[in-house]
Amino acid sequence: MAWSAADHAHMARALRLARRGLYTTRPNPRVGCVIVRDGAVVGEGWHRRAGGPHAEVHALRAAGERACGATVYVTLEPCAHHGRTPPCADALVAAGVARVVAAMEDPNPQVAGRGLARLRAAGIAAESGLLADEARALNRGFVQRMTRGRPWVRVKLAASLDGRTAMASGESQWITGPAARRDVQRWRARSDAILTGRGTVRHDDPSLNLRLAPETLGLDEPPPPPLRVVLDSALRTPPTARLFGLPGPVLLVHDVRHAPPPALADLAGVDFLPVPHGATGLDLAAVLRGLAEREINEVQVEAGATLAGALLAAGLLDELVLYLAPHLMGDGGRGLFHLPDLTTMAGRIPLRIGDITAVGDDWRIIATPEPR
Repeated sequence: MAWSAADHAHMARALRLARRGLYTTRPNPRVGCVIVRDGAVVGEGWHRRAGGPHAEVHALRAAGERACGATVYVTLEPCAHHGRTPPCADALVAAGVARVVAAMEDPNPQVAGRGLARLRAAGIAAESGLLADEARALNRGFVQRMTRGRPWVRVKLAASLDGRTAMASGESQWITGPAARRDVQRWRARSDAILTGRGTVRHDDPSLNLRLAPETLGLDEPPPPPLRVVLDSALRTPPTARLFGLPGPVLLVHDVRHAPPPALADLAGVDFLPVPHGATGLDLAAVLRGLAEREINEVQVEAGATLAGALLAAGLLDELVLYLAPHLMGDGGRGLFHLPDLTTMAGRIPLRIGDITAVGDDWRIIATPEPR
């Protein structure tokens, strides 16, 4: 398909609109829409919250009668099924638009080309594939949940320049500076769930909550809090742990052979997910499938070297966000990943560096494992 410069410009605008829903649309995808008639933008919109109007509906309302005969640029194929809201494909047909350009087809099996087919059946020119890579990147978690049955797993780590995440004593606060810690909060805000292990809860007693004011994220009200997930095979997390006393839901993932004790089962806002036991601990693939069934798109892992290494070794780590601080902590400190089976150069795990950015006095490296 030969796309014009105007097509590219309008879809790029739709993608920028979609990013406005970065922190608020879960479990739905982030979607933006631009309506153009006679070369002029007559309506714009983006999906803001699950259960609220979709991007196309906002844009159609803004355009009014000017939508008739217009071209619609939308970052995801218009839905053709009744979910939390009516089908957007039907709304576009009713508005009399002439052409619809979608960045990508919807990977949701309930849509999966049906939206575009509905438009074509009504005589509307419907195309897809413009800036598709950018659209997928914006909704990696949603796409992965729909196509692979598990969420996108992002592991966040902070280390010294010599790759140490804690001193030999376990002391680790604070490795990075205030700017990096604020940046972590932004990654948390876009995540559906924050996952850690019982060892981290025992050693650090983390809150795993959001600490940024809504206006810092460009919002009028706080985003929905991410689900805080603790992997705790034998359910030994103390009910006095800090995360239980804070607003927002908590999920304890445990070995199916253990029943929740009353001290934890009676806590408000706490739920349980039993999973099978794997070779070295909880079956991590089963954990992620269970989270996908709860409509979790993006998981941010904030844990120690053992869990980070297990996810990487199992091929379940999709993205690494690593903050490197400009200091040295010595060879007695703790490392980034526990990978005892990695013993030869031939067995190295290659990473593809996607971005390196200075954040305050620290460096943030975003990398993905190379396919093996």
